[in-house]
Amino acid sequence: MGATLLLGCIADDFTGATDLANNLVRAGMRVVQAIGVPDQPLDTPADAVVVALKSRTLPVNDAIAQSLEALRWLQAQGAQQIYFKYCSTFDSTAQGNIGPVTEALMAALGSDFTIATPAFPDNQRTVFKGHLFVGDVLLNESGMQNHPLTPMTDANLVRVLQAQCRRKVGLIDYKVVAQGESAIRDRIEQLRADGVGVAVVDAISNDDLMRLGPALKNMPLVTAGSGVAIGLPANFGIAPSSTASVLPAAIGLQAVVSGSCSLATNRQVQAFIQTGRPALALDPLQIAAAQAVGKDIVAETLAWAEPLLAQGPVLIYSSADANAVRSVQGQLGVEAAGALVERTLAAIALGLVEYGVRQLVVAGGETSGACVNALAITQMKIGPQIDPGVPWCHAQTNAAGIDGLHLTLKSGNFGTDDFFSKAFTRLA
Repeated sequence: MGATLLLGCIADDFTGATDLANNLVRAGMRVVQAIGVPDQPLDTPADAVVVALKSRTLPVNDAIAQSLEALRWLQAQGAQQIYFKYCSTFDSTAQGNIGPVTEALMAALGSDFTIATPAFPDNQRTVFKGHLFVGDVLLNESGMQNHPLTPMTDANLVRVLQAQCRRKVGLIDYKVVAQGESAIRDRIEQLRADGVGVAVVDAISNDDLMRLGPALKNMPLVTAGSGVAIGLPANFGIAPSSTASVLPAAIGLQAVVSGSCSLATNRQVQAFIQTGRPALALDPLQIAAAQAVGKDIVAETLAWAEPLLAQGPVLIYSSADANAVRSVQGQLGVEAAGALVERTLAAIALGLVEYGVRQLVVAGGETSGACVNALAITQMKIGPQIDPGVPWCHAQTNAAGIDGLHLTLKSGNFGTDDFFSKAFTRLA
């Protein structure tokens, strides 16, 4: 493998994994993203490996088991520090999985203390007095209170995390962070003496994250969104470098597949449609009705797309507003509706690639996970950033006849309104 693996990362969904990898690459690290826990040793030179799991909404015990399996593999590769990455909106179910996975990793590493912060100022996620803000509003007023799988109705992260943890949860507030490494270390020791095992950390700017970074140098486990990653590579003597993000030249046809129902993605869908490019909406109720009478929605959708692909990118989407999502869930059930859309979009993504698409944008965490699995992608090299938290990647796939493809996995809440169009321009 070459150099020792410096940072071993475990991400609880696929878009979040690329989000983290993107920040590490921008800070100069060579990063490989593995889809699921590899069954072979790492054979690519890398400073960091991000193991992408689909564990955010799994039952707690399954999420813990997968995370511990990832930990064991990363330890076997010699990882010097472990990073558990969750979403910058800290979303999880009432039972977890952020707290339970954190505590399981702590136990496995013999660690009595770690930090927790989803702060990512570049994407308008800040933590102040333990409360998570999305832009200028509290988390529970940001639209996340309507998330179809993990609704977030409380912005107080200490309270949210304490409900999931056996260990005592505390706070390292903005006044301490502003004073830098020494003050942060002193506060950590004070919290440990008080029996605190996990501390939420305030951060309202990248400067705060850069001040936090050195204080985490010898911490066995760091838990955070992707923002904290910008301050860690320097602990290993690594500086930003443009060579870390170089990918093969882009070829092939272009497409966008979107299953996210976030406010940001809904705006991106409308912006793409307004450019006059082809877009096809898929209604979950129509998919269910078609399946009930034996109609092949996937084949019909691909037949629509095939003659259009030569003229530029096409968009296939099931994104909808919160009221529409609730209506569908009321008729099909929450889990059934989500799974139906994911399976359909994943089959469409595979069909598009078989038609020659080699530049593919996928929007939504659950949709991304389903598409990556359908495409039999095992590993991705992380490339240049499109928007904060969203890079282009070059994916290796086991799908027949495909050497590789450029892929973007976009978290639902990320990206500017013109993201879908901008992505292809950026790659060119």
